[in-house]
Amino acid sequence: MSYTREQILEALGKVRYPEKNQDIVSLNMVGDLTVDEKSVSFTLIFPTANSPFEKSLMKACEATIKAIVGSDAVVNIKTAGKVPVQAMKVEEEKPLKNVKNIIAVASGKGGVGKSTVSVNLAVALAKTGAKVAILDADVYGPSVPKMFKMESARPMLEKINGKDMIIPVENYGVKMLSIGFFVNPDDALIWRGSMATNALKQLINDANWGELDYMLIDLPPGTGDIHLTMVQTLSVTGAVIVSTPQPVAIADAIKGISMFKNDSINVPLLGMIENMAYFTPEELPDNKYYIFGKDGVKNLTEERGVNFLGQIPIVQSIREGGDNGEPAALDENTITGKAFKDLAANVIVALDERNKTLDPTKKVEIDPNASCSS
Repeated sequence: MSYTREQILEALGKVRYPEKNQDIVSLNMVGDLTVDEKSVSFTLIFPTANSPFEKSLMKACEATIKAIVGSDAVVNIKTAGKVPVQAMKVEEEKPLKNVKNIIAVASGKGGVGKSTVSVNLAVALAKTGAKVAILDADVYGPSVPKMFKMESARPMLEKINGKDMIIPVENYGVKMLSIGFFVNPDDALIWRGSMATNALKQLINDANWGELDYMLIDLPPGTGDIHLTMVQTLSVTGAVIVSTPQPVAIADAIKGISMFKNDSINVPLLGMIENMAYFTPEELPDNKYYIFGKDGVKNLTEERGVNFLGQIPIVQSIREGGDNGEPAALDENTITGKAFKDLAANVIVALDERNKTLDPTKKVEIDPNASCSS
């Protein structure tokens, strides 16, 4: 004698789920039910995962079915557990998901030429044929627009999938966004920390960056809110720290190393760059004058076991290029152009080594009550 699906459901309606004191059919716990002449298969769907009633309920269902179909009936029961709606974690879309490498450019203190290095490194990377972008995260002192001769540019909006997205400005083969594009350059930004961090998140999440090989993030000096927001928002591939060889700058650079190596941050350090390593007159390229001391950063990297990525000299053309919006890295035949070309090559090598030996970086989950001091 064969039984119908409805008859099996009626029988299972007599099996009660102890935790709710209701029958399993009323609770929609029976799914994918199939009934053959001597075979019944279904999935028993529990309200939560790892229910303590799983085994006992499976036995009760099997006994109930065999009581009406026959003791020789084949009963196949699978189990599954629902995740309560309130506990379900919706997976957020990964920010900058089409960016292969996200590089944070940091410095322990201001005045060491971090933005100059960021801009020229971006240009040098673009000259290799890579797709490159730079995000000016120095919210209170944005300088990227001026260094790219794009101060008058105003990013456009494009509606993508029903959402208004910012289209980055582009020059010298580098895409860029900066808060400087949205404010009067003569006005001071009098913002609380939350306003600054929200602005940074908008430049990250609400921009159509497209596919990129390298995204450089020009961070403000120090170790503050912007840095924490960045590592909590993005999976940063690695960081580079810029410093002059001067002892007072080295002391602050050490704090930058500690921040990225902190257990709660743990962003791989690609290496350090020594800016203003020495002064070289363009007319006397073989002459080197160590104004801020010699090899301070190089010595520090040896002590700390950190990659030394290169030295950038002080040459008048670097300052002029920054002021005129024509980065020194554009001309590889100059002293500085060659220095930035070599720097880009070293950064690429450091990234390749990092990506071969380490897992992809995860966004940082920071306990608001925990201390990030080292």
